Amino acid sequence: MTDIVDELKWRGLIALSTDEDALRKAFADGPVTFYCGFDPTAPSLHIGNLVQLITMRHIQNAGNLPLPLVGGATGLIGDPRPTSERTLNDPETVAAWVLRLRGQVERFLDFEGPHAARMVNNLDWTSGMSAISLLRDIGKYFRVNTMIAKEAVARRLNSDAGISYTEFSYQVLQGMDYLELNRRYGCTLQTGGSDQWGNLTAGTELIRKAEGKSVHALGTPLITKADGTKFGKTEGGAIWLDAEMTSPYAFYQFWLNAEDRDVANFLRIFTFRSKEEIEELERQTVEKPAARAAQRALAEDVTALVHGQEQVDRAIAASKALFGQGDLADLDAATLAAAVAELPQAQVGEFAGVVDLLAATGLVPSKSAARRAIKEGGAYLNNAKVTDEEAVPTEADLLHGRWLLLRRGKRNLAAVELVPTA
Repeated sequence: MTDIVDELKWRGLIALSTDEDALRKAFADGPVTFYCGFDPTAPSLHIGNLVQLITMRHIQNAGNLPLPLVGGATGLIGDPRPTSERTLNDPETVAAWVLRLRGQVERFLDFEGPHAARMVNNLDWTSGMSAISLLRDIGKYFRVNTMIAKEAVARRLNSDAGISYTEFSYQVLQGMDYLELNRRYGCTLQTGGSDQWGNLTAGTELIRKAEGKSVHALGTPLITKADGTKFGKTEGGAIWLDAEMTSPYAFYQFWLNAEDRDVANFLRIFTFRSKEEIEELERQTVEKPAARAAQRALAEDVTALVHGQEQVDRAIAASKALFGQGDLADLDAATLAAAVAELPQAQVGEFAGVVDLLAATGLVPSKSAARRAIKEGGAYLNNAKVTDEEAVPTEADLLHGRWLLLRRGKRNLAAVELVPTA
């Protein structure tokens, strides 16, 4: 088997490590019990968390034992954000989010067999701990001058917002998690984002001081696009793993729209394809960029991983149908709604002429341009060419009793929603 450290490095999944040579030896001597934490500060994980989940799966596949941690305790506080204090959520909300996140995490790891994952929750060892116990048994190992030097804390100390004692203490709780998992399960590796490096090393230092042991931390890089912009955000906000917060169709389209210069990097990080497969897709991107073979492979793999193959098939069918390569009537209501949500839209209270609708959606700049598009054969209603400038859709044209799809030329799409007035 390929050395797991080499595999992770090739895939671009290692930015920082406490001692790479020692970690290699630990893996060789294995199995290594390792953990990664996910805080329920939202009702869903997002694609930034996907980096950690995939890293965990690679390490598990190499014969090691994962401890995914959903932080019922740390989620009540939240790690320090770069700019301002978090809004604290009530315990009932956090508890509900713990269950949601556990369900998401469980899809990515194997919980059976010789290298079975074990789900853990840090509320189990913090809920009964008194403030005095925390200060005497854990706090005594932390030095304030070291804590304020951590990047996340230092940024906040130098900002107008400052930092509360609550968020300042987050690294104590995360360090205690590592110590507790080391004592309970022999955990000797924590993984996480490189932006969490201060919290990760708080745990390694605590174990060194409290137990006299040397353990490991591994930081994955923050993913950016080739142009240097932040990865994982759209105009609509974050890309969530929950299908109700980001539809499988929108999720698929996000990956399908990856730039040529980003796609090979994303294939390494977010899929389990082999080096040979990825290099072949890189070659196709160079030689036949219009085919977008790499983007299709990326979108299909990641969407199947998160939402299942059935949702991939639906997303592909919707993409084809929108551009006239399939029957729009065959799309179920949820998939169609998700697809049109990604398009420019107009709402109307009653049926209007195609000329008016083309202008209302912005597909053409004016009604005269709409008439010209129809005359030139470049206007479509539900993938049927419009030949009459006076054409008016009827109820029979509505998709699922609600939508009309307009297209100008081959690629310009928009949707009209009929919203009858009371």
